[in-house]
Amino acid sequence: MNIEYAIIVKNKTRLESLIERFNTKAQAKFYIERSGGNYHDYFEEHETFHLALQNLQTKLSKIIKHKTVERHFIPSYIFSEKNVVIVIGQDGLVANTAKYANGIPIIAVNPDEKRYDGVLLPYNINNFEAAVQSVINKDFKYKTVAFAEVKLQDGQTLLAFNDLFIGSATHVSSRYSITFKKQTEEHSSSGIIISTKAGSTGWLSSVFNMAYGIAGIFDKKQKIKQPDLKENELLFAVREPFKSKRSQISINAGFLNNSNKLVIESQMPANGVIFSDGIETDFLQFNSGAIATVGLSSKTATLVIPL
Repeated sequence: MNIEYAIIVKNKTRLESLIERFNTKAQAKFYIERSGGNYHDYFEEHETFHLALQNLQTKLSKIIKHKTVERHFIPSYIFSEKNVVIVIGQDGLVANTAKYANGIPIIAVNPDEKRYDGVLLPYNINNFEAAVQSVINKDFKYKTVAFAEVKLQDGQTLLAFNDLFIGSATHVSSRYSITFKKQTEEHSSSGIIISTKAGSTGWLSSVFNMAYGIAGIFDKKQKIKQPDLKENELLFAVREPFKSKRSQISINAGFLNNSNKLVIESQMPANGVIFSDGIETDFLQFNSGAIATVGLSSKTATLVIPL
């Protein structure tokens, strides 16, 4: 099927979000400076992004028709096999978009290489055109990224490009039963993180930093090792498990693949949630009686990479 449209996905800058909140740029500036922030940094980030976006749109117009979609519309946007997706923004925007793109090619553009690390952003304003043309010509190089998926017993599902969080939405103990490899325990913890390979350098890595940091107080020879996952596996970690007469701690981490899944039953009367990729507004309720099964999804993301 021929590519007919490019869909540019963007997010609001920090300054734009504040202007929406306070109605004017002057009021946003006053708020930033009163809070001890650096307005110039907000302004520079905003101007750099919009210059990059304008350049991208201008160059893209010479290749293919396109439309621009804001990030908050992505969950309800219907992508087509006739589309190529161009994400311009931070790495997190790639993760958020990939969940809804249904496997169609994604070209990720870094609009500000001085500001963003761009782990998932292999292109910039000066070289993205060749990638677009290669997708149109159906002669492009790509990597496939596996999703984590959680399914509730009522049929609701949620995908994660980087990670899932299961637990309480507030800073209280998350109560649940957990089943892994035919073993079941009652838990009281700060919740569970389930990470993909793509997300293993993010939230999951902070869990490793904490664990090795504490262990290093007692064993000076301890060296921090970051997780190294395969493409077709997930790693779950229980945050701050608490041992008591009612709660156990034997199931604290493990690998999930096509054979192993994780089953969690909520024991939280309220405020139980499951959210993905750090977006707390993209969530499933997970209160008493809800049962979640977590594993690899059959769906994947297609990220275009340089030839």
